[in-house]
Amino acid sequence: MKIILVSKRHGHARSITLGGWTRALLSVCILGLPAVAGALGYHLLVAQNNSDFFTAESRRAWDSALAEQQSQVLESRQRARSEVAALTLKVAELQARLVRLDALGERLTNIAKLDSGEFDFSQLPALGGPEDTELGDAYSPPRFIDAIDELSRQIANREQQLETLDALLVNRRLKEDIFVAGRPIEKGWMSSRYGRRTDPFSGKVAWHGGVDFAGKEGANVVAVAAGVVTWSDDRHGYGNLVEVNHGGGFSTRYAHNKENTVKVGDVVKKGQVIALMGSTGRSTGPHVHFEVYKNGRSVDPASYIHRTLR
Repeated sequence: MKIILVSKRHGHARSITLGGWTRALLSVCILGLPAVAGALGYHLLVAQNNSDFFTAESRRAWDSALAEQQSQVLESRQRARSEVAALTLKVAELQARLVRLDALGERLTNIAKLDSGEFDFSQLPALGGPEDTELGDAYSPPRFIDAIDELSRQIANREQQLETLDALLVNRRLKEDIFVAGRPIEKGWMSSRYGRRTDPFSGKVAWHGGVDFAGKEGANVVAVAAGVVTWSDDRHGYGNLVEVNHGGGFSTRYAHNKENTVKVGDVVKKGQVIALMGSTGRSTGPHVHFEVYKNGRSVDPASYIHRTLR
């Protein structure tokens, strides 16, 4: 093996011839460098065996941190499932309350006697209007749970308002039902008024404590107000008599009936048929003798026939 050396300064070349032993020594040096470097690196790693990264305490710390993270993930997953379940129940509750509000609204519509289609709880309210040239800020949706809570508060408020309105309408309807007003017949005419008159049997002046409505035999006799039947039987001079107590000191009598269709203790509604027109008792023909009592005293029924609730 020959090595040629060239001088950069003078440009002269010089050659060196290596013998067998020299070549062997150079080869050993070149090939031994990686082994020496590997041994040195291993020695350094062993020397640093007490560093934090390779200690048992370090491994335990990593294991503990990993277990804690797994526990947090599991806890977060369980909490999320619980929140979803709670929200599901909340939504179901709100749906049930909305169904109840719809039913209550329909009932109020019927009580108020609104025209068909005037107020329909089964349809969404109609909205509209021209677009404003000046637009406001962009809509920022609220948090889902906050929106649910706000909706729940609004539904509770509407429930209270509708229940109050329902109570007012029911009270008004109750007052209308027990309000003594109207005629005790569906068809017929007034044949005798309240007060002094000539008795049809004796021809003498006598007191007539009610008004008479003539009509066809068997025609319907109806209650002028809601109440409770306190008499339904024959009574001297009245024939078949029905008496109804309406509360508030008012009661009415319907006499000379062919047949009574209610009995004592029955609760009757305004306009309900309570008897059939006849001529029983002291009567000259088919008619109903109608009397009104206020606080136990007879009053002129004519003032109640065309009476209106204010």
